[in-house]
Amino acid sequence: MSEALTLNAEKRSHSGTGAARAQRRAGKVPAVIYGGGKDVENICLDPVEVTKAYHRGDFLSALVNVEMEGKPLQVIPKEIQTHPVKGQIMHVDFLRVGKNTLVTVDVPVHFSNEEESPGLKRGGMLNIVRHDVELKCPATDIPAELKVDLTGLDIGDSVKISAIDLPKGAVPTITDRDFTIATIAAPTLMAEEEEGAEITGEEGAAAEGEDTTEGDTSSE
Repeated sequence: MSEALTLNAEKRSHSGTGAARAQRRAGKVPAVIYGGGKDVENICLDPVEVTKAYHRGDFLSALVNVEMEGKPLQVIPKEIQTHPVKGQIMHVDFLRVGKNTLVTVDVPVHFSNEEESPGLKRGGMLNIVRHDVELKCPATDIPAELKVDLTGLDIGDSVKISAIDLPKGAVPTITDRDFTIATIAAPTLMAEEEEGAEITGEEGAAAEGEDTTEGDTSSE
């Protein structure tokens, strides 16, 4: 499960573009919390805290505890607006979550035991088809990563989603096929040699089929 983040927040009484601008001028990041059958809450965040959390890399798939007036509230970030030039965080939307809340998140795929793959040892290349997989899972049990063990994989082998152990309650959003996560591809040199051998073979077969009597005038 992803490690929960904690962000300190303050309530803000006003909403709208003007109020958000005022918060940014005051050195805060405006945000809203919605969902859970409750009214929208307008809050503001510490820019240093939220920027650090954002650059952790898994912010949009992490459970966040928003501490406000001494009370924690579990949320997940749903949308982040950043400045088009400066890149600084301008606004954050959070969704309230509970024990039974299902969320859709992108979970990164991590590979291990490359040294135990015969295909990679022979110069093969790890061709990653999906760097992350979209899952539907409980908000309180979002996996930090999906692990792929490359032990025993040879050139031409592939890793399907069915080969990955998913956490309880987590399912891929793609359900109509057993999609590929990665393959072990042949090294470029080997592929070029095989292609060259095929071309040479085709040329040889064509030469054997040519008319060898062309230019022979002895019968004339």
